[in-house]
Amino acid sequence: MRKVIELQMEFWKKDISKIKFDLRSRDEIPKLLMGLQYIYSTQKVRAKVFKILKSIVPIKKHKFGRPGMDLWKILVLGTLRLNCNWDFDKVHEMANNHTSLRQMLGHSRKDFDSFYALQTIRDNVALLTPQILDEINQVVVKAGHKIITTKKDQELRGSCDSFVVETDVHYPTDANLLFDAMHRTIYLIAIICSEISITAWRQSHHNIMKVKGLLRAIQKLKRSTSKDEAKKEKRDKLIVMEHQNYIDVCQGFVSKAKETIRILRELGILSITQNLRLTTIEEYICHAERQIDQIRRRVVLDEKIPHEEKVFSIFQPHTEWISKGKVGVPQELGLKVCVLKDQYGFILHHQVMEQQTDNKVAVAMAQGAKDRFPNLVSCSFDKGFYSPDNKGDLGKILDYVILPKKGRLSAKDKEIEHSKEFIKSRRKHSAVESSINALENHGLDRCLDHGLHGFKRYVALSVLARNIQILGHLLQQKELKRKKRRKAA
Repeated sequence: MRKVIELQMEFWKKDISKIKFDLRSRDEIPKLLMGLQYIYSTQKVRAKVFKILKSIVPIKKHKFGRPGMDLWKILVLGTLRLNCNWDFDKVHEMANNHTSLRQMLGHSRKDFDSFYALQTIRDNVALLTPQILDEINQVVVKAGHKIITTKKDQELRGSCDSFVVETDVHYPTDANLLFDAMHRTIYLIAIICSEISITAWRQSHHNIMKVKGLLRAIQKLKRSTSKDEAKKEKRDKLIVMEHQNYIDVCQGFVSKAKETIRILRELGILSITQNLRLTTIEEYICHAERQIDQIRRRVVLDEKIPHEEKVFSIFQPHTEWISKGKVGVPQELGLKVCVLKDQYGFILHHQVMEQQTDNKVAVAMAQGAKDRFPNLVSCSFDKGFYSPDNKGDLGKILDYVILPKKGRLSAKDKEIEHSKEFIKSRRKHSAVESSINALENHGLDRCLDHGLHGFKRYVALSVLARNIQILGHLLQQKELKRKKRRKAA
């Protein structure tokens, strides 16, 4: 049984719409909470957001079953985590002890009995989906536009760019990825064997340390820089021998694990959970076999491994190796995210780019933003988004497109790109970098959630939290100006 929030207030609790904040505070928490307060206290906005939040759980479970966390509280804690760039431990502490936050969650100052467990917060925030967050984001942005201007169908002018959100992975080499796979294989299969009293993997810790020792020996080896060819050849043979020994030991454990899995399945005494674990172990075995093959080909057979065959994390297999040519940043490990913002700083649309370059998403970004906000009339891009097809397709979607051409310009292109309106829009395009920097500073520098779905949820939650913060900032500045006028009068 879940509610969005208990609208029938108890007499000792404070109404969320009447919570007071320090208007001169420059911290992000009051701005975010003021934005959330506006959503709650504005009836039309609240009705839309609450209706969207109800889709988190099936309709049948709204009135039956044990009470769950209110959906409003999930939204508050989820946006707070991303906006402040906190981990769940920090969210847990603040949810139980921060006065203004607890009031926003529907608690009173003297409500000492209602506390949140860490795992409860984790599990409930995970219920949010990218689709739900995107729908709420549209409601928030439209509410922000109404605060900025009273004009109907105010023209929106966008700017679009992409950046890399890193996944929470270590630097990948074929050797340490093999160790990751072997570590999880040995550890998990030892747990199952221990549970059903099989002693085949009783030395699991020793086996893991053995594999780790071989990895460390490989990592310490360096190619010889001597001018003596004999010394070079000797060192190269040593490197090949150590790698061969490493993969032979790992192959032995892989074969043993496969045999153990066969025996366990034949016994037919495993629980559903244990069978699921076996499936996970088989996935790690596949990773291990791929890494063994690549190490043998690269070191022993002296082959060059094609980029498309490489995996850069066995825990986050969606991770990509991205080189954007930035000074001091040779590569980034993660996924590219494309964002499109308007002239007021609100992020209208975003997209996680999987194995895509900028020129492949330009039309989709413009069309997605136009579908959500029909009053979008123009958008600026950088040269990375250019292609002849994109220029034509974007012209069908938007009234005015700022898309610089790559390479030499024709006379017609020069006339377009040297026009006053084009130059003016190009100069304003850099404002999108400010929005990207704000997202990175408020949680979107590195994704701490696991899996591709978790990555997309993390990005969507960050975008929503940023837009709510901008909404709160607008309200804060508006109230400050009102107080200043009253004081002057």
